[in-house]
Amino acid sequence: MTADLWEAHADWWIEGFTDGVDPEYVEQIMPMAAEELDGAQRVLDIGCGDGQISRLAASQGSTVVGIDPTWNCVRVAQERGGGATFARSGAGALPFADASFDAAVACLVFEHIDDVDEAIAEVGRVLRPGGRFCFFLNHPILQAPGSVWVDDHMVDPPEQYWRLGPYLDETETTEEVELGVWIRFIHRPMSRYVNALALNGLTIEHMSEPAPPPGFLAQAPGYAASAAFPRLMYMRLTKSR
Repeated sequence: MTADLWEAHADWWIEGFTDGVDPEYVEQIMPMAAEELDGAQRVLDIGCGDGQISRLAASQGSTVVGIDPTWNCVRVAQERGGGATFARSGAGALPFADASFDAAVACLVFEHIDDVDEAIAEVGRVLRPGGRFCFFLNHPILQAPGSVWVDDHMVDPPEQYWRLGPYLDETETTEEVELGVWIRFIHRPMSRYVNALALNGLTIEHMSEPAPPPGFLAQAPGYAASAAFPRLMYMRLTKSR
């Protein structure tokens, strides 16, 4: 079901979030990825989509392999080239030998993965000791079902606040992210990821919850308070064993 939805709606991602279209990628995610992957010799891009982070890492001198379970994304990634190699694969059974990479990156991918424990174990397996995992997630406070901005006009003056859904429940939803485009998400609390990472020898070295960038805020002028709510969670982890 998840794969079918991504195959059907791959263009939504390819056209709406890559090649300079999306301000969050341009102003925030891509600069962070460039800094975090700088100096890595061999990089694995998990859930590479059309390959924009793979191309970025390759442009910095890394040897890059991008994998994605969606044929349409892999096809476009191969067409766009940029020096990386691309293949079709899920995250739960990576077709690489142990300790094959000194860096791995997953950008806004794990919130769509069912077999999260297997996928995290695979990251730990293919990284060499001392290797880094650059892990970008939609912040879990955004993904809890029912979380939404609320304009409360029952008080004077009116208030605007973020209503948080059942955060601790691990829940899957299929959301209409754009008219006629349905994408499946899996909400997990932050501890679910952190504990699974720790079990596989991946230790947090740095964590960031950046404010939304100016380009995003300019698109949503009615939600000035959103500047105080992180949309992104980033962790740099090191393979300790």
